[in-house]
Amino acid sequence: MVPPGNILFLLLLPVATAQMTPGSCSGCGPLSLPLLAGLVAADAVVSLLIVVVVFVCARLRSRPTQEDDKIYINMPGRG
Repeated sequence: MVPPGNILFLLLLPVATAQMTPGSCSGCGPLSLPLLAGLVAADAVVSLLIVVVVFVCARLRSRPTQEDDKIYINMPGRG
């Protein structure tokens, strides 16, 4: 199912493509191999950075806090 915000976009997409003239895109040819390799490498680095940040943040939140050493029998979550 398409989210409600994208329905208008999908309805207007054929209208926009019909108004484009062929050959109106200058410099839209295939990318050179070094540029394509650089884009792929940059994408991999950014994706890896995002994964590392999420992992570090999740690990910091799951670390238990140090409380007193008393055991509370009738208090849920303690002991």
